[in-house]
Amino acid sequence: MVRCRTGELYTGCTSDLKRRIAQHNRGAGSKFTRARRPVSLIYQELCGGKSAALRRELEIKGLRRSQKLALAAKPGAVHTASATTE
Repeated sequence: MVRCRTGELYTGCTSDLKRRIAQHNRGAGSKFTRARRPVSLIYQELCGGKSAALRRELEIKGLRRSQKLALAAKPGAVHTASATTE
């Protein structure tokens, strides 16, 4: 999950997180983030494969904003706050 310059949240899945964040910040990641650059990584999860990652992405996208922010702030969760550009 990334936070855009505008404060909006974007959730997606990838097999190469570093590359994907760089894509978003170059304007090549998605239409949504293109006009809201730069983005900052605020939360990441490891999943057992592509199918599991896509299911989890849909679950997270179904959460309210407050629930997403709580997930990102959860102690012990695998998250990062400083992977903005590459």
